[in-house]
Amino acid sequence: METSHHSDLGATLAQSRSGLRDSHRRSIMRLLFLVTGSSLVPFACLQFINGFWWVGAGELLASAVLLLGVWHLPRTANLQVWIYAYLVTLFAFFLVIMVLPEASVSAFVWVLMMPVLAYLLLGKREGMLLSLPFMIAGGVIYFLHLGHIGSAHALIDLLNMVLCGALMLAFIHMYEVRREEAEQRLVDMAQTDALTGLANRSNFQGTLNRTIAECERSGTGFALVIMDIDHFKVVNDTLGHDAGDQVLRDISQSLTERLRSTDFVGRLGGEEFGLILRNVKPADAFELMDELRQRIASRELVYGEVSVQVTACFGIAQWPDHGRSAETLFCIADRCLYSGKRAGRNRVAGAGAGQASRPRELLTGRAG
Repeated sequence: METSHHSDLGATLAQSRSGLRDSHRRSIMRLLFLVTGSSLVPFACLQFINGFWWVGAGELLASAVLLLGVWHLPRTANLQVWIYAYLVTLFAFFLVIMVLPEASVSAFVWVLMMPVLAYLLLGKREGMLLSLPFMIAGGVIYFLHLGHIGSAHALIDLLNMVLCGALMLAFIHMYEVRREEAEQRLVDMAQTDALTGLANRSNFQGTLNRTIAECERSGTGFALVIMDIDHFKVVNDTLGHDAGDQVLRDISQSLTERLRSTDFVGRLGGEEFGLILRNVKPADAFELMDELRQRIASRELVYGEVSVQVTACFGIAQWPDHGRSAETLFCIADRCLYSGKRAGRNRVAGAGAGQASRPRELLTGRAG
C-alpha cells in the first residue's frame, strides 16, 4: 500500500496567521524592513534640518537596525518576536511624530495603517489587540492637536478621523473573520472524505505522522489498523453503486460509534479504512478489532427490499514493535490484512512480536 506524501493541511493552518505561512510573513517583513529602513534616511535628514536632531538620530539608528534585519530575517527562529518588535516600535513612532510641535496633519493618516499591518502579520485576534490601543492613542492625540472643538470645521475634522479609523478597523476585522471561515471550510473539504464524512487519506497520513512524533517523545505506543470490506465489489455489481455507498456510510458509522475519543479513523480509498488506536497494547487492540469485526458482521442494512450483510478483514501493526516509520507500519498492517483475506475473510490478523517480515496470524471468526 502506498502512503501519501501530501502536506499536512491541518498543521499548516494551525501554524499560519492571517492566511500567511511563515515563509510568506518572512518575505513581507523583509520588504517592510527594506522599505522602512530606506525611507527613514531622507526623513532623518529632514528632521535634522527642522531642528529635531534627536528624532533624526533615532531614525538613522532604526534604519540601520532594519537594514540589518533584512539579512537576518530569513534565518531567525524568533520571527514572531521580530514582528512584534517592528510593529510596536513603528506604531510608537507614529505617535511620536504626531505629538511633535508643529506636527503635520498628514502625519495622522498613519493611524489608518496600523490595523492593516497588524492584521496582515498577526491575524485577527492578535492584530486587534495590538492595533486598537495605538489607534485609540492616535485619536486622543489628534483630539488634543485640534485644540478646542468649538467650531464645526474642527468637529468635522475629528469626526472624519474617528469614523475613518473605526470603519477601517471594522472592515479589516470582518474581512479577516470571513477569510478564516472560508479557509477553514476549504481545509475541511480537502481533509474530509465527502461520502463518509471521515478523514481522507491525506488527513489520515498526516495524523499518523503526528502520532508517531508524539509517541517518540512520550514513549507510549499505538496500533495501526487497516480494514477492508470483504467482497465489496459484489455489492456494487449486484445492487448498484448507491447500495455500495450506503454500505460505506453504514460501516463508517459503526467505526465512529465503537472507537474511543482518542482513536482516529479515516477512509483510505474505495472500501479500505485506516484506524489509529492510541496508547493500546497489542492484545487489547486485537480484542477491540475483533469486537468491531463481529459488530459489522452482525449488522443488517436494508436497501429497498434487500437485506445486505457484509464482513471485513483487519490487519494490525503495533508501534514500535513492528516498525517506527509510517511506511513500515502500513506494510506490516497490509500484509496482515491480506493474510486474513487468504485465510477465509471476516478475520482479524496481527503481526507477532519481532516478526515484522513474516506476520503471525491471530485468526478468529468464521470464513466469509
